Amino acid sequence: MTPLETLAATIAERAKADPDESWTARLLSKGPEKAAEKFGEEAIEAVIEAVRGDRERLVAEAADVLYHLLVMLHARGIGLADVEAELERRRAMSGLEEKAARGK
Repeated sequence: MTPLETLAATIAERAKADPDESWTARLLSKGPEKAAEKFGEEAIEAVIEAVRGDRERLVAEAADVLYHLLVMLHARGIGLADVEAELERRRAMSGLEEKAARGK
């Protein structure tokens, strides 16, 4: 398993835990909106560190972003494999082609 696959599996397992004993379970118990809010907060923190240029802090914030992204996806019933399938679909075309296909 890749580290992201391991993290996704850990999130799925901890989702079943008592919210008083697991941060993941507690976050998920508050609903998908709270998971999305936390993801947004972590993404902003990563952007701040990217602008500041602190490599070590950016790496730490990027790890937080990935964790909270997977929690948010789990909250909506979307697995890492779903995202990987979409990435694989997009791999066949250039970024410009893919963006045009989405109408953006």
